[in-house]
Amino acid sequence: MNSRVIQNIVAASVSVAAIASTAQAVEVLVSADIAVSTTWTKNNTYNLQGQRYILPGATLTIQAGTVIASDVGGSLAVTRDARIECVGTKQEPVIFTSKADMATWTAGDPKSGTWRATANEWGNLTIMGRGYIGKYGAGAITTNTAAPNAGNYANMEGLTASGVGDTRTFYGGGNDLDDSGSFQFVSLRYGGKVVGLGNELNGLSLGGIGRATVIDHIEIMNNVDDGIEIWGGNVDLKYFSIWNVGDDSLDVDQGWRGRAQFGLIVQGYSLPGTVSGSGFCDSMVEMDGAEKSDAQPVTTASMYNLTLIGQPLGGRAATKWRDNARAQFNNCIFMDAGKEVVKNDNTDGEATGGQTGYGYNGTLTWANTWTTNFNVYSPVNPFANPASAYTAQSAGKLIQYTDSVFFNNVNAAAYTEANARGVFAAGNNNVQAAAGISPIVGLVRGPMVTGGTAGQFVQPVISLDPRAANDAATSVATAPSDGFFEQANYRGAFAPNANWLCGWTAADAFGFSVSPPGGCGGSCPADQNGDGIVNGADLSTLLSNWGGTGDTDINGDGVTGGADLAVILSGWGNCI
Repeated sequence: MNSRVIQNIVAASVSVAAIASTAQAVEVLVSADIAVSTTWTKNNTYNLQGQRYILPGATLTIQAGTVIASDVGGSLAVTRDARIECVGTKQEPVIFTSKADMATWTAGDPKSGTWRATANEWGNLTIMGRGYIGKYGAGAITTNTAAPNAGNYANMEGLTASGVGDTRTFYGGGNDLDDSGSFQFVSLRYGGKVVGLGNELNGLSLGGIGRATVIDHIEIMNNVDDGIEIWGGNVDLKYFSIWNVGDDSLDVDQGWRGRAQFGLIVQGYSLPGTVSGSGFCDSMVEMDGAEKSDAQPVTTASMYNLTLIGQPLGGRAATKWRDNARAQFNNCIFMDAGKEVVKNDNTDGEATGGQTGYGYNGTLTWANTWTTNFNVYSPVNPFANPASAYTAQSAGKLIQYTDSVFFNNVNAAAYTEANARGVFAAGNNNVQAAAGISPIVGLVRGPMVTGGTAGQFVQPVISLDPRAANDAATSVATAPSDGFFEQANYRGAFAPNANWLCGWTAADAFGFSVSPPGGCGGSCPADQNGDGIVNGADLSTLLSNWGGTGDTDINGDGVTGGADLAVILSGWGNCI
């Protein structure tokens, strides 16, 4: 039995107690900023009253199993020099959501609930740190420089300062090893807030976050704006799910120099009848390099094992590129994109005079960025030691797509730019899967919904088995062994025999995630020992009795035997 299964068996007994605790929890109104180190416990629920900040020097610790269910407008922001230690578990995730969502839970069970087409029911979580940011030109702080500078900073989108001298909204600095804490096994649902045009709260906002910060097993379900947006810094992401957001699913800006692995994006909508960018999906991944585009740092990232599922009828680009952004997509799945798989948008138009984009002021042109090695650094406004500042990429070209599967991207222009840039050259090991040969096990879409943007039609995904199949089941190469990446020999975010959404996400609670066979709990044995609880003790009982008359045909082949036991063992870690 593998270590993952053993760990889940040990932890399983806490899940029933967690349900009872949530049902009986006392509501605590959070109506003041957090100025001293504080712990939030799972025997309470917490209701954020307006925009609340964790102030410099303070640490907020949130216990596994804690629910933060807020009223409209309730938000939490971690300021520079503050910390958040929010570490849930698979059995007891931390949930940030709305009071309205919580009202749909069965007997207070956070692993139940009903999906609703809505957002803006509370605010969001924003974390701000002191990593380098590439923010210069129009709209920037006037003292910022185009070259990397520890004095460069910016005001966080979606936050409103109380007046002159309010530094709580600042992010950026000169410490790429900045540590804002840990954020693990957390589900953020139904968030967002429209402050003004182009000034909205994302599901999770990360500004200037340093690499010492730990972020993994994060879910965004329904948000009016982007799912996760990152401005500068070099924080890494692992095991993240972004589903039904109203703008870009993953948006990176101002010189993010991080790594990402095991990410799921499922495009849809969060608010019916709204426009693309404020309730209906835009790009799956949008990348801005720096503002202006000759500033540094410039976005330079490495991403492995992403599964990107778009909207064939009304979605936008799979990946959109601006202002000298560089990124590598390896071992990924790109499917169902509504428009281009690769879109050269050139610039976001936010800098002075429009004099930006690829090739501006001696920077690399769009075409040359694709053919330049990862360790060739720009001499324009450089770091003193570029090799120490740009560490996310360790091989290959500044922009590349390798060892990935492309499926059902049917727009007439879907592959125009990809073909021009040689994405499907033999050495890249990319595959255009044949019609009907899906790289994932299964997907079901619901009825069509019409957005407020002309011609935008969405069929939301209502059932998904995201495990790798067919061309995605085996990759040619794996991620580098660098202490962060895992060496997964498949394409996309999920192995052929495991679904890490199970047990802790809203996608599971709402019934969207359906693997292993029969659902996330479908391959688990029933209450074997008669104690009224399905947990690790039942697996032990089943194993000890296997071969008797109570065995079950789990895999549906008409035979009860060792193959069924193998299904149980491979899927058990998904189920408790």
